Amino acid sequence: MQKDFSKGSVGKIILSQAIPLMLAQLIQLLYNVIDRIYIGHMNDSDSAALTGVGLTFPIITFIIAFAALFGMGGVPLFSIANGAGKKAEAERILGNSCSLIVGGSVVLMILGYIFCKPILYFLGASDISYEYASSYLRVYFIGITFAMLNTGLNGYISAQGFPKTGMLTVMIGAVANTILDPVFIFLFDLGVSGAAAATVISQSISTVWMIAFLVKKTTPLRLKLENIRLNIDLTKRICKLGASNFVMQGTTCLVQAACNSTLQNFGGDIYVGIMTVLNSIRDIFMLPVSGLVSGAQPVMSYNYGAKLYERVKKAIRFNTLVGMIYTTAAWLTVFILPSFFFKIFSDDVSLVDSGVSAIRIYFFGFVFMSFQFAGQSTFQALGDAKHAIFFSLLRKVIIVIPLTFILPRLGMGVNGVFAAEPISNAVGGIACYVTMRKTIYRKLDK
Repeated sequence: MQKDFSKGSVGKIILSQAIPLMLAQLIQLLYNVIDRIYIGHMNDSDSAALTGVGLTFPIITFIIAFAALFGMGGVPLFSIANGAGKKAEAERILGNSCSLIVGGSVVLMILGYIFCKPILYFLGASDISYEYASSYLRVYFIGITFAMLNTGLNGYISAQGFPKTGMLTVMIGAVANTILDPVFIFLFDLGVSGAAAATVISQSISTVWMIAFLVKKTTPLRLKLENIRLNIDLTKRICKLGASNFVMQGTTCLVQAACNSTLQNFGGDIYVGIMTVLNSIRDIFMLPVSGLVSGAQPVMSYNYGAKLYERVKKAIRFNTLVGMIYTTAAWLTVFILPSFFFKIFSDDVSLVDSGVSAIRIYFFGFVFMSFQFAGQSTFQALGDAKHAIFFSLLRKVIIVIPLTFILPRLGMGVNGVFAAEPISNAVGGIACYVTMRKTIYRKLDK
């Protein structure tokens, strides 16, 4: 039975949604993190393979950005329609998202195979790291459709009040990936190609489970065959709101590309490997905040559609407070135990030694990410696409990327690349949150 988000404690409802989502996202992260851990310990702790796989992140992030555009862009519209009692419209939104994801995945797969080599060298690959990166991607491209459906449609399950089912969707795949990784990498001696194969197989299993839930008759809002088609009006609305997710993911791709290419110029392969580890650690620590706002979004959207604006405000305040407490604790943990996190991913002494100072710079001011997430998720949940897109662009494109190129050339070297992140977090996070409070939050009173 579908949950009614308009009744009960807002904080408890958000946590009941968020905790399973946090676990689900943690499990989802295992797809990549486990790959990186196994790959980082290949070849007698040589970090070349880890560096090569790190070069694939911008490309994979770009692919997932389209899943966010076509899939997650429809979730707030889906929740608003559901809250307003428009069940048929909600199901049409779900079907339209599915058709966009499948069509987009086919196009991206073809383009990936055609332009793989020039893109990797543009991202800063050396002749050594290119071999590892291309070996991973050529297998990964086979499973693009599964990867995009997994990311894009799972939010529709949680939006109906079934976060535990959403968690199971990714848990099944992650468990499979954990088992298959060492088998393909070491037992079959396939190396990075084996890691990619394990990921593709695992995501396909997870996707089949997810689709089975969405189509079964007991699901309140179902994925129906007659709704899996393109509707121009719905496509425009989904893409308009999903553009903020696309910009967030897409600009992450650009940031990763800028960081990798600059680090290659100023520090070589080892610093690209360090950035690979930093991205992995950041992804882990971002999970609770991401799960919190993901759990809150359908609650805010539902209550907004039901015109219960005071409950929306309570959700915003709850997000902010919990996010601040967590990000402060996370920053202190990284500052105190920097080498511990690096050793999880590699035994390469030079990588660990150089990475300790990098991680302390990179995570400084991590608390400001809670403001970015609280503001960004509110804009998106309530359908304010323009502000959501702008603040994604502000933090990454307008602040991070220019600083990534400028600071190293002002005498900071590789440290300039790592320092760009905390500066952008502070400026972008505060600007986003203050604007949200001055605009959309105030309008809820009226």
